[in-house]
Amino acid sequence: MRQLARLFSGLTLVLLIWAGWLMLAPQQPVVTPPPPDSAALTGPVDRIEIRKSARRMTVFRDGQPLKTYRIALGFAPVGDKRQQGDGKTPEGLFRVDRRNAASAYHLSLGLDYPRPQDRARAARQGVDPGGDIMIHGQPNQRPDGEVLGGDWTAGCIAIADPQIREVFAATAIGTPVEILP
Repeated sequence: MRQLARLFSGLTLVLLIWAGWLMLAPQQPVVTPPPPDSAALTGPVDRIEIRKSARRMTVFRDGQPLKTYRIALGFAPVGDKRQQGDGKTPEGLFRVDRRNAASAYHLSLGLDYPRPQDRARAARQGVDPGGDIMIHGQPNQRPDGEVLGGDWTAGCIAIADPQIREVFAATAIGTPVEILP
């Protein structure tokens, strides 16, 4: 039994070291060419839809899609966010509740996560629901136009810097944001 416990402890240590290395290892930058529909976004948007499985964010006005963007998500994107540090991007209907022009990620639009139902669920489970979920650009230390590859955020939705400038300019506080699996 002790031998099995030592083996389990050793495997756990190896997995923790590997996970830490993955989180700290430098990401390979990927320069993303502009999509075919690269026309500038003009005017306000009245709804944002994020489809996690497709890694796409679409902005709408009057029920019509205006533009679609490629996105990155939390480092463990499958499933709904349950607690602080799980690396998941939450699912559900949210609202933009703040705008940050001095973000560490170029520009950011804050979402009203956790909602009351998220806080209640986390309280029942005895965990912290997390917070500070944003739609944002790339880390400020990256050159403009460079995009980190893969899903790398702590639970946010990331797009390229030129794209967040468009979305930031066209999105008001109160804009609904639906995040779908």
